[in-house]
Amino acid sequence: MRVAMVLPVEDWRACGPAARAAEEDGFDAVTTNELRHDPFAPLAFAALATEHVELATSVAIAFPRSPMIVAGQAWDLARHSGGRFVLGLGSQVKAHNERRFSVPWVAPAARMGDYIAALRAIFRCWERGEKLDYHGRYYSFTLMTPEFTPERLGGPAPPVALAAVGPLMLKTAARKADSVRLHGFATRAYLEQVVHPLLAGELAAAGKSFDHFEITGGGFIATGPDAEAVRLAAEKIRYRVAFYGSTPAYRGVLDLHGLADLGVRLTALSREGKWSEMAALIGDDVLDLFCARAPYEGLAEAVARRFGGLVDTVSLEFPADVPATTRRAVVAAIQAIPHRFAGFAPA
Repeated sequence: MRVAMVLPVEDWRACGPAARAAEEDGFDAVTTNELRHDPFAPLAFAALATEHVELATSVAIAFPRSPMIVAGQAWDLARHSGGRFVLGLGSQVKAHNERRFSVPWVAPAARMGDYIAALRAIFRCWERGEKLDYHGRYYSFTLMTPEFTPERLGGPAPPVALAAVGPLMLKTAARKADSVRLHGFATRAYLEQVVHPLLAGELAAAGKSFDHFEITGGGFIATGPDAEAVRLAAEKIRYRVAFYGSTPAYRGVLDLHGLADLGVRLTALSREGKWSEMAALIGDDVLDLFCARAPYEGLAEAVARRFGGLVDTVSLEFPADVPATTRRAVVAAIQAIPHRFAGFAPA
């Protein structure tokens, strides 16, 4: 199984050293998220500080950005990293698109498929010299002059990963993208009974396979050097499970486990702003549906039970005071877990 870590995007000066340390520890990838900070710029510092670790946005919010702008950022990161960049995209939810970004919310799965197709057309124009003549349902690109055409990469275009929760976006990921970034609010049963069958059918219809389609995430990990550290990490995850469980769009995961009433109660409390009371509703039995919990010694076994056979890549964080020997041993143990993904198919 592949192992990724999140860069400290709040401090650009720390991103290069953190990425270099991750590479030395054997991590497969370093990633950035888009919460309080831009996800692209920190990866530039990481690219210049490393030689072979993968670099990925996980994820950048797509719809507020033109595909042409994103294509340019992805191209530059791929070029300056020697082809190590993976473009992770996400749609975000309706409220954030309309009220935080002031962009329209229209058929997000279909629009995302069009977005990725437009990116591919731009990439082909830049690498192969094809005339840019893309006409989609939501995007159209027909102008590219030499002054605005970047240098060729001399290799594959950046792979595209897509964050997906619901069935329509999961289908879009399988058909249009190279990887799916699953939400942490998922259980093993949900992956087995809903996500994998749906992906398998769509990949087969598109002439693709799991061998070249990466599955990332789909749960949480609580770990540390001892039982108390694991407990503290799990409490943070308990809050996150309650927070996500209060979102009606994610209710299907709870429904699968006969926990529909829990979702209704969480939603009601969230509307009253009773966040601490929400977390108290998440018992250990529910928490364990979403989370692999174990100290560093034994973590690989817990990850294998929770994610094994269903996920190719998990994300893992270590506090700054954890010795390098411990980090490397834990990473190597998780990497020994078998997985299907064998690398992105050449474009």
